[in-house]
Amino acid sequence: MQQISIQVAVSFYTESRTVRIIMEKVIVDCSTGTTEVVPLTAEEIAELEAAAAQAEADRLAAEQKAAEEAAKKAALLAKLGITEDEAKLLLS
Repeated sequence: MQQISIQVAVSFYTESRTVRIIMEKVIVDCSTGTTEVVPLTAEEIAELEAAAAQAEADRLAAEQKAAEEAAKKAALLAKLGITEDEAKLLLS
């Protein structure tokens, strides 16, 4: 039996001002064409949370690197006494 598991379904609903988040996965049995929606296990939720935390750390690192590169570029342009447009013109 071949199965496909999709872990993207997150449902939001409110009950008297309380927000509840239910994380579910859809399991599709390819041999029968049946689908089943089941809650994620604690381990699966932990994996998703770890992946989200890593993605956020990667995004922050990329932003930091871009800011450092921009600062270096600005310092070099200031040292040379030219603008960014003048540097582009010289390099074209």
